[in-house]
Amino acid sequence: MAKFLAKLLGCTLPSKGASPMCESKSHSRVGLKSSTKQKTTILSTLASEKSLSDCKKEQQWKSSMYSSITPICFTSPPIEKPIGKESMPQTPPFSAMFDSSGYNRNLYQSAEDSCGGLYYHDNNLLSGSLEALIQHLVPNVDYYPDRTYIFTFLLSSRLFMHPYELMAKVCHLCVEHQRLSDPSGDKNQIRKIAPKILQLLTEWTETFPYDFRDERMMRNLKDLAHRIASGEETYRKNVQQMIQCLIRKLAALSQYEEVLAKISSTSTDRLTVLKTKPQSIQRDIITVCSDPYTLAQQLTHIELERLNYIGPEEFVQAFVQKDPLDNDKSCYSERKKTRNLEAYVEWFNRLSYLVATEICMPVKKKHRARMIEYFIDVARECFNIGNFNSLMAIISGMNMSPVSRLKKTWAKVKTAKFDVLEHQMDPSSNFYNYRTALRGAAQRSLTAHSSREKIVIPFFSLLIKDIYFLNEGCANRLPNGHVNFEKFWELAKQVSEFMTWKQVECPFERDRKILQYLLTIPVFSEDALYLASYESEGPENHIEKDRWKSLRSSLLGRV
Repeated sequence: MAKFLAKLLGCTLPSKGASPMCESKSHSRVGLKSSTKQKTTILSTLASEKSLSDCKKEQQWKSSMYSSITPICFTSPPIEKPIGKESMPQTPPFSAMFDSSGYNRNLYQSAEDSCGGLYYHDNNLLSGSLEALIQHLVPNVDYYPDRTYIFTFLLSSRLFMHPYELMAKVCHLCVEHQRLSDPSGDKNQIRKIAPKILQLLTEWTETFPYDFRDERMMRNLKDLAHRIASGEETYRKNVQQMIQCLIRKLAALSQYEEVLAKISSTSTDRLTVLKTKPQSIQRDIITVCSDPYTLAQQLTHIELERLNYIGPEEFVQAFVQKDPLDNDKSCYSERKKTRNLEAYVEWFNRLSYLVATEICMPVKKKHRARMIEYFIDVARECFNIGNFNSLMAIISGMNMSPVSRLKKTWAKVKTAKFDVLEHQMDPSSNFYNYRTALRGAAQRSLTAHSSREKIVIPFFSLLIKDIYFLNEGCANRLPNGHVNFEKFWELAKQVSEFMTWKQVECPFERDRKILQYLLTIPVFSEDALYLASYESEGPENHIEKDRWKSLRSSLLGRV
């Protein structure tokens, strides 16, 4: 994990000669010229944009937050709407969850919460003791926490305690304080509190389902749910539906992980191509998909499917550190339950190497030039769609040294087409131009009239980097031992935006043949890319000649 983070946090858009995840201080000469369509899709939305804070203020949680994206390689279980909403307490809608002024005003604040371990300023919760924050999470007859608090605390609490420990405390507070274990308790009071507890459990299982891969979590969940359901047929049905929906989500995750493992095992190196050069039977991406616009749409399928399986808690777990106030123990000393975030970054690298492989493979110069222009068109359409992650991966692949050194090939490419996208993806000023385009896409998504206009797929490595530095820039606890809830409110705002984007349904028709090729076709390693590049356009100096000889001996000698 440490190695993964070290690579990830050094990433910027590579210049010529850099590998996809390596940092580069120089500027790339590769860019793409925007079409008129581009200017009227994402960039035109910037004309009416006031400021970053205004844009953030208008970000909305979609009402279909918990719907799933159908996996690429298998069929996911049917998704049902959240259960029993008509009988549950009404909390603020997702569109009002986060605003630019800080923690969402707690419309459900009870009188005793103004003290007792919680600190407010201008009616915004800024900090509190861990125990007080836990109590603030648990509903009672007269109180239910708003969704901003539930999401923010469930997201951040794992920095201080395991989710199963939090669940155990929540269960204890619910059972003991609301007398759910007392057979002679007030049935009317139980009827008042039961829907609220069930609502809290439902939001937990829907937003953070991966927490429940832990058997201890499931035991506590089922125990508390059983207490709620006893004697009430309506609650019993709702509890059963909640647990069944959770089990289906976990089953889909397990199936998805199995598919990822199979895909990984089939992707071996294409070194045999270098030895035999069977051009008459050699497959390339253009023979599988001649239309660059279709390829961009299939890349968007993969991006949205993989985004959908990343749980919000993975952003926190990736950067968890030891808490000196918690006996120097890391909450995640145990094995992590998922690695979807890492798998998504690995997909970015695979796509970069796939692009470089497709460009370096052809023997003829005109075929290589045609391949470069093909990927330029793919990248342009990714920009139009709002798929910035695939766009960055494609440009990274074209910037790798084995590709950039092919000067005779690049001489045949119409480089005038490159200018606008080079400008958009310039890494200088902390990717200012990209961030402006991203805000434009996000604004377009808010006012979208079609599924296509809702698509926002960020440059994911940069998103993680932003969250990392936010986490590193502020302490988890204040000097008095309080949890710095103001920090976690800002963290939750960033993750909530991602949650909005990842729930978009892909509007494009799925082409399994193209998807299979993109996911499983073997790609060259970095050494194999250099060898293919030297085979296509010979070494230019003694250093390249020596490397070429070494690579021919070590790589082709093993074929």
